[in-house]
Amino acid sequence: MTTTRTSELIRAVSAWIDTAPANADRDPEALLWGRVAKVGEEAGEVIAALVGATGQNPRKGQSHTLADVERELLDTAMTALAAVAHLHAHDAEPPDVLALLDDHVLTVARRAGLA
Repeated sequence: MTTTRTSELIRAVSAWIDTAPANADRDPEALLWGRVAKVGEEAGEVIAALVGATGQNPRKGQSHTLADVERELLDTAMTALAAVAHLHAHDAEPPDVLALLDDHVLTVARRAGLA
């Protein structure tokens, strides 16, 4: 899949969330808060999967795998990128969210002295 197609799908998923019946009439600020809070919820699921993969809960033992951790990390990344797309939903020309990510990765790499 091309990065352009991936960005289009991220924007499509974001629009689908925004127009879902439960969200269609929601106050824009509440919708934004919900989208950002969802990123935190997904991060919590990563932690739960890591606890399960490392067997940190004696009552449950090893209840997850590292593949589960990976899947939850990707869910978190997707949720964050969809929230970024939401921020630009009403732009005349919405940006390519993966290009925004690429720019940010380059900025962080430069700060680390890697680029």
